[in-house]
Amino acid sequence: MELKSRLETLAEKFKELKSEINTEEATKTAFVLPFIGLLGYNVFDPREVIPEFTADLGIKKGEKVDYAVIHDGKPIIIIECKHWKEKLSKHSSQLHRYFNVSKTKFGILTNGNSFLFFTDLAKPNIMDEKPFLTLSLNSLKDTTIQEVQKFHKDNFDASKITSNASSLKYIHEVKSIFEQEITETSDDFAKFFASRITSSMMTKKVVDLFKTIVPKGISQLISDKVSDRLQSAITKETVAEPIVIEEQSKIITTEEEIDAFRILVAILRKSIPVERVTHRDTQSYFGVLLDDNNRKPICRLYLDGRSKYIGLFDASKKEVKHLINSIDDIYNFGNELNETVKYYT
Repeated sequence: MELKSRLETLAEKFKELKSEINTEEATKTAFVLPFIGLLGYNVFDPREVIPEFTADLGIKKGEKVDYAVIHDGKPIIIIECKHWKEKLSKHSSQLHRYFNVSKTKFGILTNGNSFLFFTDLAKPNIMDEKPFLTLSLNSLKDTTIQEVQKFHKDNFDASKITSNASSLKYIHEVKSIFEQEITETSDDFAKFFASRITSSMMTKKVVDLFKTIVPKGISQLISDKVSDRLQSAITKETVAEPIVIEEQSKIITTEEEIDAFRILVAILRKSIPVERVTHRDTQSYFGVLLDDNNRKPICRLYLDGRSKYIGLFDASKKEVKHLINSIDDIYNFGNELNETVKYYT
């Protein structure tokens, strides 16, 4: 993704130069203008980016927001900038005022490192108190970059961004609450779990106990999930079988093989979801796999010769062929097939 690589470059630039940046203007030049540029807008063209954009506030004339991004002759994004050392939480009210009078749809508050994206989900033309999207150069995430990509000049569609903004906002809120509860568990959060685990009365002693247990349980769950994913990735990398390239023109999947696969799905659906049962046809056999994984063979069908066979696998993945008269005989091996699935699950 080009945007990702350019953001990574900007992040490196921020780390390298921030100690030399002593003013708000320098922050704009070093970090904010390059960010606008990587969104596809020409910062030197006043038809696309207007610095010191006028946003008159009633009787208070001459109020200016740092930048306005123009699309089809109208401001679509206003950007208020602060020095990179500034915490943005105390400056949103200023952007809020500008947003209400500029008739724009999106506002960005930034210190060159964090970029907070706002819109008007709660009330039309009134900026929400909380951002629906936050980009931090210190912690670039693919999911966030994908959302920022929608603000690129070539992709910009205000209605599509807005329709997705509410979900992003609520997801952000859920993550923030969860992070806060893990750090310092509230009584209500502890009671939520305690009430589902124990029948004891919710005394202070019980609540205090669960205030220590809950964050440990959640942290361990997250750690286990990360460990499982890493182990899965390592396993796939170390035990992956060589890729066998066959001439596809020599592989013909017959109607009989498809019918046989449907029988197998009907048998196996008692043990696993049907979408986990897959097939791969080869020149010598028709293979049925769990999760489309060659390391998890369920059976093999040999239906192209005079005699028909089904190959079943034991716990050591040793194949044993059984003669069948027709594909209907596959039903006779239901127990063995479901037992094979258990080896992997």
